[in-house]
Amino acid sequence: MCPVTTILLGSVVLVALVYVFLTWNFNYWKKRGIPSAKAWPFVGSFPSVFTQKRNRVYDIDDICNEYKDSHSIVGVFNTRLPQLLVTTPEYAHKIYATDFRSFHDNELGLFTDKKVDKILANNPAVLRGDEWKARRAEVTPGLSANRVKAVYPVSQDVCKKFVEYVKKQIKMAPSEGLNAKDLCLCYTTEVVSDCVLGISAQSFTDNPTPLVGMIKRVFEGSFAFIYFNVVANLWPPIRKLYGVPLFSKDVENFFFDIMKKCILIRKENPLQQRDDFLNYMLTLQEKKGLDTVELTSHTMTFLTDGFETTAGTLAHILLLLARNPETIRKLREEIGTKEMNFEELSELPYIEACIHETLRIFPPTLYARKLVSETYEFVNKNGVTVKVYPGDVVLVPVNSLHKDPKYYEDPEEFKPERFLESNGGSKKYRDQGVYFGFGDGPRICPGIKFATTQLKAALVEIVRNFDIKVNPRTRTDNRFDDTFFMAALKGGIWLDFKELK
Repeated sequence: MCPVTTILLGSVVLVALVYVFLTWNFNYWKKRGIPSAKAWPFVGSFPSVFTQKRNRVYDIDDICNEYKDSHSIVGVFNTRLPQLLVTTPEYAHKIYATDFRSFHDNELGLFTDKKVDKILANNPAVLRGDEWKARRAEVTPGLSANRVKAVYPVSQDVCKKFVEYVKKQIKMAPSEGLNAKDLCLCYTTEVVSDCVLGISAQSFTDNPTPLVGMIKRVFEGSFAFIYFNVVANLWPPIRKLYGVPLFSKDVENFFFDIMKKCILIRKENPLQQRDDFLNYMLTLQEKKGLDTVELTSHTMTFLTDGFETTAGTLAHILLLLARNPETIRKLREEIGTKEMNFEELSELPYIEACIHETLRIFPPTLYARKLVSETYEFVNKNGVTVKVYPGDVVLVPVNSLHKDPKYYEDPEEFKPERFLESNGGSKKYRDQGVYFGFGDGPRICPGIKFATTQLKAALVEIVRNFDIKVNPRTRTDNRFDDTFFMAALKGGIWLDFKELK
């Protein structure tokens, strides 16, 4: 046999072996009597991860739409790993809430290592088992209503600066309008850094601190981190040998350094103490004996969860308000003109309904990936049962449930009235398993009160001071960005602001 023939034959054999390796278990679910979504080598059931031509959530939505009327569960493949996708709100609610014990953890915890990524690996959203319970119990008191109330004056002050900043931007606004996401990120960076650390990020000046840029870098997404997750799904044992951080080393060092400085300033000025989150963390440090790494990772929970998610939500609320002038009119009637205290701000049902409706249309978590912690049996609509075991992954199609016309009439339309208490409020939809704006169950977002307070405070001032219109540069549908892991309008949100006289 000539060398060329040998090489060609070897190449064919190698390709065949790789193909078999990638596809050999594609009949995993069918053998168990469960329908299986179409899957391809390397990409599994979610080709958009690799094509980048649309957001991955649309692959999930397509599968749900195909199977939800006939099946409550369907098999899918993440590269080559078999996972289960639930299609009914009943199972979604069980996974999040009533049967939480069997779905205690999030899959992301499998891909993080405290030695490699100290900040992300210590986030309560990533921690598993007893570690999560302990961290949750430590963090939650720092986000109590009383503590949020204590820093509310800080929020009010930042809101006034925000209004002045928008007025300044209007004067030099280009024809394509102002970038709403950038505006809102300036606001959340300033309010969160001040409320949490007691420092100003100088977000509304021409010379913001490096904090603003570093926050953006955290959420730009690490290609290496994404690539590692793909490889780890192809060959899970690599997780024990190697890890890739979401936070790059310089970003991690920056936040550790800023925490050290904030702690030092606070300790050197005991008369300037205030009942904020850093004060709570310092008290916790003394009580628990936390080192700087633990203290920073704890505090970063407040920072990272508050910056991007709240900024994105606020930008999308402004977009939907700009599309619906009648909603703005109703908000102005509700908020009036007088200064509000914390209790009055908390009692604004229509503005709260606007927040929930925005989170329904643009949910921060587009789909949840839950790690099975105890053996659980699913029953399909045709009566076939299947068990999942600890270590398996079950997907909850949050976006698909949020947009199901069976539960939401005209699901792409912005109708805040759905979430008014007179119509059952957000609790009605959570109990039905069709609303997860802040999550649900024991792992529901611990910062709900803080986030809604910041959103309400900003919206009150914006609506009072500006007329908002959608710039023609902004798309008219709700299409998600092709690659971002949270819901974000494709092409960005560009708005025109006009100061009210």
